Amino acid sequence: MPQKAKLGQNFLANRNARTRIVEALGDISEKTVVEIGPGKAAITELLAQKAQRLIAVELDRELAAGLRHRFAESNVEVVEQDILTVDLASFRDGEEKLFVVGNLPYYITSDILLHMFRYHDAILRAVVMMQREVADRVAAAPGSRDYGVLSATTQLYAHVEKLMTLPPGAFSPPPQVHSSVLRLTFAPRFAELAVDAEGFIAFLRQCFAQKRKTLLNNLRVAGFESANIAQAAQVAAISLQARAEALSLEEMARLYRALHGA
Repeated sequence: MPQKAKLGQNFLANRNARTRIVEALGDISEKTVVEIGPGKAAITELLAQKAQRLIAVELDRELAAGLRHRFAESNVEVVEQDILTVDLASFRDGEEKLFVVGNLPYYITSDILLHMFRYHDAILRAVVMMQREVADRVAAAPGSRDYGVLSATTQLYAHVEKLMTLPPGAFSPPPQVHSSVLRLTFAPRFAELAVDAEGFIAFLRQCFAQKRKTLLNNLRVAGFESANIAQAAQVAAISLQARAEALSLEEMARLYRALHGA
């Protein structure tokens, strides 16, 4: 079956990498696993042997049909749907936590991550592959060049670990980029930071709106009064000449609470 470039179809061919990805999920013998974009079942085959229940979400009609035929009498359920429209919580049995795995299409990696975060209450762990440059941003620490709103948002919802990086030759057909695998262990920090999720994430976007500008300039553009910004910065012990990328989530939360009178 020919690959369809528009769907970002680069299938993982390296068997050792497939095994490591499945093992990174941990013990799934009594768990429900959701696989995003199973494609030609390179990882699906291994997951089906280890998981109690496997839900394979595949957008491509031909690939979904092949998966249904291949796993007709098994613990695998094939859902032919765009992952961005899937209600992940609906896959849960009661209050169980889901495990998610997938080789994320490069062009919608951020969208898929944000979609998972909307269902953070339903997910315990995710092991996902993405373009190396995007993975570097997701895992970046405050103060580093790669740290941005995607880093901050992801680290609000989960502990991030970089597991491995794979060359183009590990895939068929080979992409033009390296890929990295991350493990996200979901542990939202909103209560710890004493912030509301919707408001704080909107605030982060405002602070990172123009990454090379200072916090003061970005917050002015967002509509905050200069005097209020200065007062909040003093309360939070934050320099307004700093850029958002230099601040930890704890510092951002202090500034947010001070600006909103919390």
